[in-house]
This record gives sequence, C-alpha cells and structure tokens, in this order.
Amino acid sequence: MAESSYTPPKVWKWDAESGGRFAKINRPIAGPTHDKDLPVGEHPLQLYSLATPNGVKVTVMLEELLALGKKEAEYDAWFINIGEGDQFGSGFVAANPNSKIPALVDHSTNPPTRVFESGAILVHLAERFGAFLPRDPSARAECMSWLFWQMGSAPYLGGGFGHFYAYAPEKFEYPINRFAMEVKRQLDVLDRNLAERPYLAGDDYTIADMATCPWYGGLVLGELYDAKEFLDVQSYEHVTRWAREIVARPAFQRGRRVNRAWGPEEERVPERHAASDIG
Repeated sequence: MAESSYTPPKVWKWDAESGGRFAKINRPIAGPTHDKDLPVGEHPLQLYSLATPNGVKVTVMLEELLALGKKEAEYDAWFINIGEGDQFGSGFVAANPNSKIPALVDHSTNPPTRVFESGAILVHLAERFGAFLPRDPSARAECMSWLFWQMGSAPYLGGGFGHFYAYAPEKFEYPINRFAMEVKRQLDVLDRNLAERPYLAGDDYTIADMATCPWYGGLVLGELYDAKEFLDVQSYEHVTRWAREIVARPAFQRGRRVNRAWGPEEERVPERHAASDIG
C-alpha cells in the first residue's frame, strides 16, 4: 500500500493538534501545569494510579500481599484521571517527575519514600514485605530479568503497536507492520519460555508475572486493542494458559478493579481505602 511521503523539518516543533486519542495529554516538556496537592489517607502506603495495565500491576501486587496475610500492605488508592490532566498537578509531579501513573508514596519512612515506575514499585513492595521476589541469587536474577524485559517491551506493545493500530488518527501500513512484527516476536519469546515452566521465572509466581500479565496476558485474552484476531494470539497456547491461570487468581480479580472508572458498574472501584471497598 502506497503511503504519502513525509519530509521531517530541520527543527521539530510540537503540534498539539496533531490528533490521536492522547494528543491532549502528551507534551514534550515536563513539570506541573497547576497546583494541586495529593490526598493522603490513613495507611502508610498511598497509591496514585489508574487501572491501565501499568496501574493494575501494583494494585494486583498489593492485593496479593494482603491475601498472604501481610496486614501492613493495606493501602489507599487514589484515582488519577489522566484525561483531565491530574498527572500534571504539582503534588503528583512531586511524587513522579515523569507525570505517569502509577506513583507510590510510602509513609512508613521519615521522610516518606516516593517510588515511581511500576517495576520499581513492585520491587520496593517485594523487598519490603519479603514476598514474590526470590532470595536465591540465581532465581532472583531470573525474576528481575523478566521484570526488566517487560518494562522494556511494553513501550513496543502500548506506545508502538497499540498507538498505530488502535489510536492513531490515520492508519499506515509501515508502522503497524513494524510494531506488529515486534509484538509477535515478544509473544514468541514468552510462549517458548512458558512452554518449559509454569511462570515466567520458574515454578513460582513472582512480580515478573504480575508485571507482564496485564499487558501480554490481556493481549492474548482479547482485552487490548481489539487485536486478538489480527495478531493470531490463539497460536500462543502457553501464554494463553499462563494468562488464564493468573487472571483467575482472586487477588488479581480484586486488583484489576481498583482505580477503574469505566466498564460494568460492578467492576468499578475508582478509589480504594479498605478491603470492603472492593466487596
């Protein structure tokens, strides 16, 4: 398919009207756009997030910790409406200078500890509570390798394939093919690994699985970008098996509802301050 040619200008300039679903919330500069303090609840762990795949990673982790009986993992989860620019408020930028969800502030330390980037939050919680991260050096390295693999791969899936296939104002063959190829390669990496073990890092469920399932698990289960048929995801049988088993976990089911303000009413828990909020 022929595509119109584009000659990059000598100096790129931001065009806020370039279109696309997220054109109004992305910009080429950092820093706050307005003053707004973050709310603080009664628990030491204060989460500021949204139930996107990156946000779900952390709420699933917190619910899994509570399921283990880690009472100190009780948390307040505050809804960050990225469509309204909440991530650019001064309080949120202080918690995460990158202005992306999720952000965690741990008030168990003095001064409070801020943690941003979903992978860093998972490691922080795993180390604090001694769970879902192996202690054996080799097993820990394997888990961390898969965690960082996911952190490096998600931009290709979400920012690359997802953008050009589902959200871009125009569809062009080259970027869709380029990112579809890379996403399918990543699915093949996962499928070959999961053909030999139940979980990403081995026999045990870890933060590597929690980080990866909301993205690639959601993809093979048909929950992302309406691309299940386009990417032939049914051919990745081991990824599908793994995703179904993880999504069926009660803590995963609870965690994916937190900071969610869309979909069926019974699945929405925009804010969570106690276990009873989930029901």
